[in-house]
Amino acid sequence: FSISWSRLIPNGRGAVNPKGLQFYNNIIDELVKHGIQIHITLHHLDLPQILEDEYGGWLSPRIIEDFTAYADVCFREFGGRVTYWTTVNEPNIGAIAAYGSGQLPPGRCSDPFGITKCTAGNSSTEPYIAVHTYLLAHASVARLYREKYQAVQKGVVGINIYSFWSYPFTDSTADLEATQRCKDFMFGWILEPLVFGDYPEVMKKNVGSRLPSFTKVQSELIKGSFDFIGLNHYFSLYVSDRQTEPGIRDYNRDMSIYYRASRTEPPAGQVKPSHQCFL
Repeated sequence: FSISWSRLIPNGRGAVNPKGLQFYNNIIDELVKHGIQIHITLHHLDLPQILEDEYGGWLSPRIIEDFTAYADVCFREFGGRVTYWTTVNEPNIGAIAAYGSGQLPPGRCSDPFGITKCTAGNSSTEPYIAVHTYLLAHASVARLYREKYQAVQKGVVGINIYSFWSYPFTDSTADLEATQRCKDFMFGWILEPLVFGDYPEVMKKNVGSRLPSFTKVQSELIKGSFDFIGLNHYFSLYVSDRQTEPGIRDYNRDMSIYYRASRTEPPAGQVKPSHQCFL
């Protein structure tokens, strides 16, 4: 289950809400009583509004310190009974939908990319900024757990990734390369920094200066900062090449692919809700 940062620490930092603390202790104790292994997610879309208002939430590096302090409370209060800790649930789709299309909180996007009508945002840059911050916050929390709690509590820390599998629409070189590009933008966006300390080369090439870069210290902090990877697989799609379009670009146009749920479906420039019916 997920812990609500807002329920536990309503102001985002500082005083812990005793009723929130008791609420989660009751849940955890009940699970332990029934012999259920506990797996907790620290962040699943629920951010204290005060931090969004104060400095822009996941668009600001200031959140790294606050998120780490929140995680410290969770490890201290619950860690003796918890085996698995997920820092952030699906940072890739979370960033795209929250800062690219405006479908998830805080609902930021910019024309012509928003699916909803957003009042603020930049779909060309903010998803990349948010993932960058997610990764640094994850790594900070993982370091905290390893240095302060893991030896005694014997738990593990990881992160979950949203995914669908992609197959080439044809066996052409262009479609084969597009399929690999899809994997790099979806999996590699999160996994390559965690394993190698940097983003995939194709992302650096296609996104250019809109993709944040890691310092050497940040790269070393992120690399290897996981004990497990959670992979949430939803569906599979066919992928074909899409010519790079001039002008303003977002994540989907940077990736330059078309999606199809079947051999007969017309190509789509982004994943549609109906695609999730195809497994």
